[in-house]
Amino acid sequence: MKKDIPTDPLLKKLGDRFRQIRVAQGYSNYEQFAFDNELPRAQYGRYEQGKDLRFSSLVKVLKAFNISLKDFFSEGFEAEELQQKKNHL
Repeated sequence: MKKDIPTDPLLKKLGDRFRQIRVAQGYSNYEQFAFDNELPRAQYGRYEQGKDLRFSSLVKVLKAFNISLKDFFSEGFEAEELQQKKNHL
């Protein structure tokens, strides 16, 4: 069985951030969160695994979390951004 590993560390961080917020909002599993917020269950699960998603999907999930883009990206992405800048120098 092949294990799907995210190819982009930023997508992994995105999934981790989704999970962090979901749990902080009192949802122990992604399925109930997806159901309660009318998001496709399997698709949302893939997002938490670090799979690629469209910007419109990101906006829809953040709306379900009731969080702005600015607040969402205010945690967990700084170190990765600095590393990418360093790699491009």
